[in-house]
Parts: sequence; C-alpha cells; structure tokens
Amino acid sequence: MRKSMIGAYGLWAADTVLGKGPARLSFRTGKWRTLDAWRRVARKRVLECIAPVDLGGTPKVRVESSGVCDGLYIERLSWQLPMGRRTEAVFLKPADAQGRLPGILGRHDHSGKKYLGWRKIARDGGSAWQVQEKHQKKCYGGVAWANEVARRGYAVLVHDTFPFASRRVRVADVLPQVQYGGVDPEPGDLAGFNAYNEFAGLHEHIMAKSLFCAGTTWPGVYLAEDQKALDVLCARPDVDARRVGCGGLSGGGMRTTYLAGLDDRITCAVCVGFMTTWREFLLDKCYTHTWMIYAPLLPKDLDFPEIIALRAPLATMVQNDIDDMLFTIGEMRRADRMIRDTYRRGGAVGQYKSLYYPGPHKFDLAMQADAFDWFDEHLK
Repeated sequence: MRKSMIGAYGLWAADTVLGKGPARLSFRTGKWRTLDAWRRVARKRVLECIAPVDLGGTPKVRVESSGVCDGLYIERLSWQLPMGRRTEAVFLKPADAQGRLPGILGRHDHSGKKYLGWRKIARDGGSAWQVQEKHQKKCYGGVAWANEVARRGYAVLVHDTFPFASRRVRVADVLPQVQYGGVDPEPGDLAGFNAYNEFAGLHEHIMAKSLFCAGTTWPGVYLAEDQKALDVLCARPDVDARRVGCGGLSGGGMRTTYLAGLDDRITCAVCVGFMTTWREFLLDKCYTHTWMIYAPLLPKDLDFPEIIALRAPLATMVQNDIDDMLFTIGEMRRADRMIRDTYRRGGAVGQYKSLYYPGPHKFDLAMQADAFDWFDEHLK
C-alpha cells in the first residue's frame, strides 16, 4: 500500500475529496465557452478563499538614497503600509535610460531565510553582505538577477514582503513562549542570522493560525502587499504601466502564481521552481513547504496550477528543475499539462511555455537567459 504524509487518510482525501478529474471551477471541465466568462467566476472564488487584506491606495514612497553604480541607476525606497514597519525596496534601471521603460516586479524567494528580502536577488551598489553573496551563489549562479535584467533595458522594483527583512517579525515583539531562542541580529552577525531564521521557521505555523483567526490567509496578505508594490512600480513616470512583468524563484514563483493569476496588470509572468499540484502537497511534499502556500477550501474548486492559468491568454512561462527535491517530476508535468490545456482550450497555446532544466532547485544563468528572452519577447 502506498504511503503518504498522513497515511491512508491522505490517499483517501486525494482520491475521494480531490478526485482525479478537473476541479469544480476548472476551465478544463468545459462548462465555460470563453476564458473571460470562466475567469470572472474562478477569480471571485480564489479571492473569497484567500481573503486579501485591505491596504488602501498607492503608498507614499520615500527615496532613501539614489545613485549610479556599474551602469545602473539605483534608488533605495521605502513606504509605510497600515501595519508593521516600513517596507524597504530597491529600484533599478539603466543609467542612460530615457523615457518610459517596461517594468518588472522581481520577487525574492523564501528559502528559509526571512532575515533577507530584496537582497536575495538584487544589489544596491554598496558592499554585499556575506549571507547575500552566499545565497546568490547557491541559487542564482552568483549574480543578482534583478540587476542583470535591469541592464537589458527594464525598470525593476524588488521589495521586501511580509514577513521578510524589513517586513519581518521581530523576536522582541513576540511572547517569550514563542521566541524559540531567536535573536534580532545585526547584518554581520552570522550566528544571529541563523538563529533568527530558525525562529522564523518555527513561528510559521503560529503565523498561519493567527491569520486564519483574523479571517484572512497568508496568500491574502502577500497578494495585497505585492499589489501595493505593483501600484508603486506602475505609478512611476519612468515606467510604461502597459508593459509590466513579474517573476521569481521558489517562494517568488509562488507569489508570481497568485499575483499574475489575479492581476491583469502583469502582462508577462515567469514562475520559476514552483509549479505542482494540490495532490502533490497532500500526498508527498507538504513537509518541504511553507505555510504561505495554502488557501483553505480552494483545492476543491481549482488546482494550484490553475491559479496562474487564470491569466490566460497573457504570456506565461514556467521553469522547472528536474532534480528539485521540493517536487516530484510527475506532478510538475501534470501541472504543466493543466496549464497547457487551459491555454489550448482558450486558443492561446503560443502564449504559454514550460521548460525543464537539469539540476536542483535554482534559477541559474541558463534559466535566467531564457526568462529574460521571454520578457523581451512580450514586453519590448
């Protein structure tokens, strides 16, 4: 008998509750004649399930610093949302750029490192932190991919999202019972950095439960914060709001799935290293993943890949790592078929591309080259 994360209960839930056919609101059921008609119904249900918080209008942005470094004009930005400390962000574009540029909202990953946010994928011209360099070497081929894509003629914004970096939960702010030996370190304190990240990982289930008790979800919070960052990017006079893309690895791919699936301002999306099915999470891989994924009740209505498929016929690329320990290749391919079938039924098969790469969980230089070419094809 096959084993699962919760034994025979998991197999029963997968076969009986989820079932083997398309979910109730899947476009693949054939109930809707057009993508637009389907999208109105399915998006409404996704939003009901994730229950986004209301963060008001476009935040007032403060420029903390600006300058030119290595051919890029770079701004350090911040803005205040209704809760928590100020959101910190970095904006990059070619130093000699003129007029309105296509924009990209870069999404940092999760990776169990909540002390870092935008610094995982960008550099601001100053000295890089040791942990920043190490992370970029492991996951991104040793480069800050936000800087690299900016060099190709893009206006790029990368922000910290809840609960990472500037938006992280401080150990000093929580009850002693749930501090788990964590500390609030300075940037150069490697031991403190590791202790904070261990605390933040142990704190995730408490965060998720608390958000459920508040009538919202983790996707509902980060979608709202990501949409405020998108507001900031689209409001800039040097950005063409009609040509905006987004993308990211891992947790950044997860956030890309929700934002790109639910906000049509994203005209081109690249989801990296985060595409599978609810069945995968249920049976095999929930122990490897963050609480930030889950939208209670939604799996009976839409499978996970169908969230990003809600953007059809807009341009979408999914990049998969064949040896990614976070997923099984079978469910990556099944997710691929769900998205591809949605685009095919909607008459937009050419707007979707899925690629597979050898190696573990990463967004390396070869993957970046393909992703940047996809942005060029659809945003320039």
